[in-house]
Amino acid sequence: MTIQEGLPFPQDAAQAGMQGSRALAAMHSRRNTFHTWAPPREAMGKMPREWRIQSGLTQHVPDDLAPFVEWFDNQPEARERFRWVLRDSLDELLDGQRTGRWAYQHLTKTEKTYLGTAVEVNLTKEFAIDNGTDLDWSIAGLDIDCKFSKDLGGWEIPMEMYLCADHGERGGRANHAAVVTWMNDDTSQWAAGIVRITDERLRWKKELDANGNRVRAYNRDNKRKLSDGAKSEVYWLWGGLQTDLPTNLLLHLDAEARERILTASLPRRASSGQQRLNQLFREVQDRIVGRQTVLTVGQQDDSPKRARDARKHLRPEGIVVLGHQGSHPDVARTLGLPVPIKGEWISTRLVPVSSDDARPKFSLDGQFWARARGKELLHPEPVPAPDLPDGRKIDGPHCSGFDITS
Repeated sequence: MTIQEGLPFPQDAAQAGMQGSRALAAMHSRRNTFHTWAPPREAMGKMPREWRIQSGLTQHVPDDLAPFVEWFDNQPEARERFRWVLRDSLDELLDGQRTGRWAYQHLTKTEKTYLGTAVEVNLTKEFAIDNGTDLDWSIAGLDIDCKFSKDLGGWEIPMEMYLCADHGERGGRANHAAVVTWMNDDTSQWAAGIVRITDERLRWKKELDANGNRVRAYNRDNKRKLSDGAKSEVYWLWGGLQTDLPTNLLLHLDAEARERILTASLPRRASSGQQRLNQLFREVQDRIVGRQTVLTVGQQDDSPKRARDARKHLRPEGIVVLGHQGSHPDVARTLGLPVPIKGEWISTRLVPVSSDDARPKFSLDGQFWARARGKELLHPEPVPAPDLPDGRKIDGPHCSGFDITS
């Protein structure tokens, strides 16, 4: 190793001082302590009666919006990617690993304001959208902007998006289109539409001015919302109301079960992420548990490892925790469970069964296993679950004592 003359060696006094400073800060940091949050008392957002939309809408595509609609139609798996961008954008702000938050209502006012920016930034990355000339986006060679609101119909439109003689230099150079997005984590609903912004489609005050003229309804930032009548001018992508925002597991979990998970190690060891994750896989069985949930429950840098370690902790209780590697996908598929991909887990309780049991089952070292059901789930002394081979993939019906049977 050659050290360039004149450069300080990394392990000098200054570097040691920096390390000491970091250690001192970490000792008193409140960012790495376990946090609990109360269930939300208010709804995330609103769907005003005037803006209620249905699923499965059939609409004519306006000629001026056709290039944008066609562009989205041509993007591979656009709908799936769009809904996951909404999910991931909110999860980024919740930052459950460091904050323990699991609901939009736990965010600060500033963070709630930033959610729209996060959605736009992540959509830009996901679909590799180019920068516009006057607006943030260019789709199909045309300027378009992205607006998000937690209230359906609540998008705030700046002056530069539409033509208005009264705005002077602050006005737009054209009536631009906007992608309007909305989601409600409480109901797992979301929607995305495209609308052409015009002066007439934005809100006006009910009262006239002293001269009997209409007055535009600006907010403090000189922005205006779409009028209720503009709802009919929105072309809703993918048929309108969507009801499959990726599930926020902790938010939609039974309140008592969630409490048992998040307080599994209290009050004795509030920092035990392992105990909380063990309880998570006890409480949430036969359904996918995603990485974000594991990070939020564990609140540790190595939470995914704790999820894997839960396997050995729960085996004596007859519970297996399946991941995406080795024999696990085959086992999940054979037992009729959702198959986890990377960053996902699923747990289930197993019981030994006979070879003629009609349930989907697999064999390991001569013993058949199936998912527990009925009274088997309540057995006070469950049979320990098998140690599944997870260092290799099972390719066929017979492999080293492992047999898949349906």
